[in-house]
Amino acid sequence: MQEPLARFVARLLELATVDEETGARRLPPERELGDALGMSRGALREQLSVLESLGFLHRTQGRGTYLDTPSYGFVRTYFAIARSLGYITDPHVSEARMLIEEAVAEAAARKVTPPQLNELRDSLDRMNAAEEAGDIELAHEADADFHRRLLDVVDNPVLQLLREGLQRALSDDMRARREAVARDGSGGEFDLSHEDIFAAIAAGDPEGARMAMRRHFGIATTAETGVAARRS
Repeated sequence: MQEPLARFVARLLELATVDEETGARRLPPERELGDALGMSRGALREQLSVLESLGFLHRTQGRGTYLDTPSYGFVRTYFAIARSLGYITDPHVSEARMLIEEAVAEAAARKVTPPQLNELRDSLDRMNAAEEAGDIELAHEADADFHRRLLDVVDNPVLQLLREGLQRALSDDMRARREAVARDGSGGEFDLSHEDIFAAIAAGDPEGARMAMRRHFGIATTAETGVAARRS
């Protein structure tokens, strides 16, 4: 029976050597590693290949094999396949985004720095300019940038993982909301709600930021409901 992957990694960590300068965890050569773990060469290579495909391991020619911080490729693949199979639906993504964004806004009000506020202000200025010019695509890009910067303020690797995994789905949800408010005629109110979020964060008001984010999503949800009703 194949050893559970988490346990296998724990044993690898016990055998890895840590580079003092980079912090990289270098594994012993395969023969030495197999002997230490009591595994056949085939079983060892199979487990290492799984880790490599998940992005937790990389091999450097002439230098060795390293355990590494994963790329986001594997989690994007997971969410993409889950969506294609219908396990994760657009309503699931929309609901999850609202819950996460409220918490992110609240946390950002506690953690934001002056340089980060300047970056958020820049995103809003670009979004407002694009909205005035009637350029929905540029407005969408600036909108996405604003929400991405909020997540950067919080700086939580779990939330980053979720964002990267659901990147395409989150972008689709954000675009659908902006298109709905544009058709509904509430685009100006929608963009002003971003200003309320920013103001609460700049004031260091966590509860105000959470409520402003909730109102922000409420505007888009109302617009989407109205558009759907007119289509039916």
